[in-house]
Amino acid sequence: MGRLIEELDYRVTNMGPLVLRRRWVAAIDADVVEVILGDEHLMSSLFTTGEIELAVRGLAAAKGEGLRVLVGGLGLGYTARAALASSRVASVEVVDALAPVIEWHRAGLVPIGDSLGTEPRCTLAHGDFFGWFDAARPAGDRYDVVLLDIDHSPRQLLHPDHARFYTREGLGRVREAMTPEGVFAMWSDEGPDDDFLAVLASVFPAARAEVVSFDNPLTGGASTCTVYVAGREG
Repeated sequence: MGRLIEELDYRVTNMGPLVLRRRWVAAIDADVVEVILGDEHLMSSLFTTGEIELAVRGLAAAKGEGLRVLVGGLGLGYTARAALASSRVASVEVVDALAPVIEWHRAGLVPIGDSLGTEPRCTLAHGDFFGWFDAARPAGDRYDVVLLDIDHSPRQLLHPDHARFYTREGLGRVREAMTPEGVFAMWSDEGPDDDFLAVLASVFPAARAEVVSFDNPLTGGASTCTVYVAGREG
């Protein structure tokens, strides 16, 4: 066992203090890497099933080959890496509002190393995912799959400004930036939200909430999260 908590990096951002740390967890007798923003735990290498399943389930609902994928939220990179593991994916573009997170990946400070920063099919972009669709896009500039993992849920937001995205108007802008057979998928730390699902279904003809179960070594039982999957085609 090393130090109980080791701070790997600390940055001051416009969203609050951002910390990358390594912490020893007695329940698994091993270190985990965590991303902390202010008082919010954004990501832990202890729990990655939901992030991976976001990519797996989103891609499973998509058709064809040569898919162009957009990922909102980089975190520790597990969603992007799972998308790149598919031979059907031609490119993955990751958008994150926190520049230091992108720097951590390029420097290899995260558990998956610098694999995303050196992967030719992957682009890491510093920007606001929630404003990514505000401007009209050229006719040929469309995504086949859009994967979102930023807020804890459609109700538990990291910033109040994000609320505009989880509306019929906000989701409609995403829909217009997708190909005719495009798929939108989103992770949530909470159970299925019927009100949000109704909004999602009003924009995408095929919308559903899938509960993902995974082992939780901290409780000795199972925990769950939700992956919403929605397609432009019914």
